Amino acid sequence: MIEVQIVTGLSGSGRSRAVHWFEDQGYYCVDNMPPALITNFIELGANGKNAPDKVAFGIDIRSISFFSDLELVIAKLNEMQGIRCKVLFLEASTQTLIKRYNETRRNHPLGDGKATAKVIDEERELLQPIKKHADLVIDTTGLKVSELYQILNDKILGGVSESTFRVNISSFGFKYGLPTESDIILDMRFLPNPYYVPSLKRLTGNNKKVQNYVLKSPLAQQFIDNFHGVITSMIAGYIKEGKYHVNIAFGCTGGHHRSVTMANKMAEILQADGLSVTVNHRDLDLMAKGR
Repeated sequence: MIEVQIVTGLSGSGRSRAVHWFEDQGYYCVDNMPPALITNFIELGANGKNAPDKVAFGIDIRSISFFSDLELVIAKLNEMQGIRCKVLFLEASTQTLIKRYNETRRNHPLGDGKATAKVIDEERELLQPIKKHADLVIDTTGLKVSELYQILNDKILGGVSESTFRVNISSFGFKYGLPTESDIILDMRFLPNPYYVPSLKRLTGNNKKVQNYVLKSPLAQQFIDNFHGVITSMIAGYIKEGKYHVNIAFGCTGGHHRSVTMANKMAEILQADGLSVTVNHRDLDLMAKGR
C-alpha cells in the first residue's frame, strides 16, 4: 500500500512547514509537481525497486494553470489499487496572511506580488474546489510552528507519546569530526580510557570487559544517573512541543571504547523506560582499518 498525501492550501498558511513535517516522518516529498504528472510518478515508483511507500506532494497556487487537473488526479488516485490518498488543506485568516507576508517581505504568487485582501480572497476562491476534497483542514491563524506540528502529530500519527517518540543514539570519535546531525553531543573523554590497558586496547565498547572497565568508574555511574534524569525531562518537553525524535551522540577520542560503552548503556536504560531507541556506532569499523 502506498500512502499519498496531497498538501495544499493558501499561500502563507504553512504548506512548506507541513511538507517538512511529512519529510521528517519518512515521506518522499515533491514540491510543486504539476498535478497531471502525479499519477505517472506514482505508477513509475510502484514499478521500480526500492519504491517509496509514503509520498507527499506539496501543491500551491504557483501551479494554478494545473489546478483544474488536481481534482481529476485526486479522483484517479482514490480509484487506483494499492493507493491510499489523503488531502491536507491549510488556511488562515486574511489579516494573518497579510501580516506574514509583510513580516517576511515575500511576494504573493498572484497579482503584482503584493499580499492584499483582494489577492488573498481571489486565491481563496480559486482553491475552494480543492478544499472540498480535503480529508483534513487546518486553520493556522495564531498557530506557532510547534503547534502546527502537534496538530499534525495528533491528527495523522494519532499523537506522539513516549511509546512513539524516537531516540537515536550514536557514538563517534572526536578525531574524525563531530556528527553534524546530532541535537545533543556528550563528551566521554573524562572517563578512564581502556585504550591504555593492553588487554582492552583492541577490543571495543561492545565487549563486556571494556564495558565493565568503563562502568566501574564512579564518574560513569554518576553521569548515567544525572543524564538519565535530564533527558527524561527533555523528552517530556520535546513531546509537548511537537518534536518526535532526538539525536544524541556520545563521543570519545577514537569512538571505539568509552563512547560505545556509554551509548549502549544509555540505550539500554531508555529502552527499559519504554522508549523507541536506535543505536549506531559511527566510527567503530575504523579500528579494523587501523585508524
